[in-house]
Amino acid sequence: MNTPGQPELASSPTATTNFTWYRGDNTEFLPNVDALYSAAGIQDYVVKGWNPQEPFITPTTNITAFGSCFAAHISEWLSQRNYHVLTDKSRSGDAYVIRCGEGMVNSFTLAGQFEWAFEGRVPQGEFWHGYSAEAFGYDETIRRQTQEIFLETDLFILTFGLSEIWYDKPSGEVFWRAIPSDKFDPERHGFRVASVAENQENIAKTYRLIRKHVPKAKVVFTLSPIPLIATFRPMSCLTANAVSKASLRVAIDSVLQENASDGFLHYWPSYEIVTDCFVDKWTSDRRHVKRPILDYVMTAFEAAWCQNRPSDKELRAKLYEARVADGTIPRAVRNFIEAGNRDGLKRILESWRKIDQSAFADFVDQCASEILEGKSAA
Repeated sequence: MNTPGQPELASSPTATTNFTWYRGDNTEFLPNVDALYSAAGIQDYVVKGWNPQEPFITPTTNITAFGSCFAAHISEWLSQRNYHVLTDKSRSGDAYVIRCGEGMVNSFTLAGQFEWAFEGRVPQGEFWHGYSAEAFGYDETIRRQTQEIFLETDLFILTFGLSEIWYDKPSGEVFWRAIPSDKFDPERHGFRVASVAENQENIAKTYRLIRKHVPKAKVVFTLSPIPLIATFRPMSCLTANAVSKASLRVAIDSVLQENASDGFLHYWPSYEIVTDCFVDKWTSDRRHVKRPILDYVMTAFEAAWCQNRPSDKELRAKLYEARVADGTIPRAVRNFIEAGNRDGLKRILESWRKIDQSAFADFVDQCASEILEGKSAA
């Protein structure tokens, strides 16, 4: 029987079958819970294959990060660690990618910022709105500020959020988010779900514009794990969100495959880490990732992409805190560690090992030793 608070774990680290099949040159099995919850489980079973060959972000790398609200977490995290984030809100300037960068939630909007900045394309109407439904115009000074930011960028981190869009029927132009209620015209305005093909074209267009105008810049695509707060479709929000995310994830993967050999385009699996690797990941509103889990995701990003990477010990410590937050490390274990009760902790860990939870037990045991050593040193 599992320790209270512990997930039920399978007996093998990966999926098995009773048959023999040709598996091609690359085969990656689905991990069971014990394998995924080991110290290196997320690196081995989620991040694997998405890391750059060598970390390339330094404190002097010019980073532009915008897109959905998850992009704000990326900007904040890197800025606090003294990385040079051009879209950090503490910077001066009126560029919309600074003022409202985390509010650009669909693929049309992201592509539109690059078309406007680089090609001077101006929508024929009022489609860009701030958080208070105020209209954002197409001021040439702001366009040039945006262009300057993009041209200075060494690394773009672009986060896509959703596929549900409001649009203008005559022109086909898409709004950043919804339509201000006092501007809504049922004869003129419509709602729909962007198709995989549309998202793919927008994402490919965004990448083409970057490669054309900033050919040395690298690009990291991410998919926000933050779900829809509401759907405008006649179905449950949870099922609509599944469609919205799937459409974007397939589109991103298609563009990644098309440009797999160029060495400039990358993906960071923040979506998969949050949604697949933690049990109780959300705060009570189910819209915000618990802070310790978010901190782990960003520390793992640093470990993969930044030359001044955190140590393995620091990464383990963040994962331990995330596992505490999602409830897979039960209160009894935390109490034993906090009290320095090694015998009590040993009994629990031995009981886990008897029911094929050895990798997870080893991870908790290592973290406990490091925590207790830190307390002794203090």
